Amino acid sequence: MNLRSTILFAVLLGAAFFSGSAFGQKKTKTKSTVMSAQARVKSDADQDNKAAEWVGSLNLNDADKAERLKNVITTHLKTVRDWHNDHPFSTVPAGINPATGNKLSELDRQVIANSAMPGTVHESLMNGLRKDLSEEQVELILDKYTVGKVAFTMAGYKAIVPDLKPEEEATILKNLKLAREQAVDFKNMNQISAIFEIYKTKCEQYLNNNGRSWKQLFKDYVTAAKAKKAADAEKAKSKN
Repeated sequence: MNLRSTILFAVLLGAAFFSGSAFGQKKTKTKSTVMSAQARVKSDADQDNKAAEWVGSLNLNDADKAERLKNVITTHLKTVRDWHNDHPFSTVPAGINPATGNKLSELDRQVIANSAMPGTVHESLMNGLRKDLSEEQVELILDKYTVGKVAFTMAGYKAIVPDLKPEEEATILKNLKLAREQAVDFKNMNQISAIFEIYKTKCEQYLNNNGRSWKQLFKDYVTAAKAKKAADAEKAKSKN
């Protein structure tokens, strides 16, 4: 799925729809995801534990710093959760992506809804992390948010393009890190993966624009992987 233009769509239309004045229409009342008191207590505890675990993995040996960081991360996690719950995909009209003509999926619409969250939420997270952490430590926390998708995806590119040049690797890594930082403002792995798809498309277009054929590279990789799997199976069979 290519969602690059979906985010552009959000920029063009998101503010208007959420203000209730798009194309002169009145705001449509939509049902948000209302959490029960019990569910909120459990969810709050989950976010608190997650933040504590992530900060604990840094081994800071500084209780005051660790507490500040836990508060920053917990606040961000809960804010993203609440924005997501209060702005379901149904707050975005079920239209088409004007760049592709494709009908917007529920995931497209949820990404648009979540991308309209105020930028100050992201700024507060990043400023809070950088106040107490080195850039390397900040990256470790962002990796926790995105379950290590930068390293995992980079490894995939290296496998598909074994002769990746240093400048190509640097460009791809830069794009993946941009994806990671943007993705931390989204609620679940489906949305996080959608954000990474935007930047993966950029990476593949970059390779195409610099003398490579991503389609052929991927085809060759799949063919080689199938051949290896078949050879391994045949080898195992012969041993039996």
